[in-house]
Amino acid sequence: MADQDRSLGDLLTQLSRETGLLVRKEVELATTEMVSKTREAAAHAGTAAAGGALVHAGLLVMLGALVVGLAQLGLRPWLAAVIVAVVTMVIGYVLINVGRSGLRRISLVPRQTIETLKETAAWTTRQGA
Repeated sequence: MADQDRSLGDLLTQLSRETGLLVRKEVELATTEMVSKTREAAAHAGTAAAGGALVHAGLLVMLGALVVGLAQLGLRPWLAAVIVAVVTMVIGYVLINVGRSGLRRISLVPRQTIETLKETAAWTTRQGA
């Protein structure tokens, strides 16, 4: 019964306070969602960077193998180096593709926040009608 006796000013003050709280909570939700997605993207970017480093290392080994091969003109020493280089580059290539495909799956759009805002807007429209 006490709620029905409140003045229009009190009700508007409460509405203003609760609307401010709602906006703060929506911003907090959006921030939390974006931080989570950013961390996931950073992990995939790190995997791709590790793959890139391995491909680079493989290229260096391959160049070393060519130098040894040309210097020696023998098969065994540089063939071993070529095998190591190819295996290193294949692993690096696989890591790059794993990281890239993980990055492609991530959407940075805060979908949960958008849905909540849509629900809030619909609720506000129904309450105002």
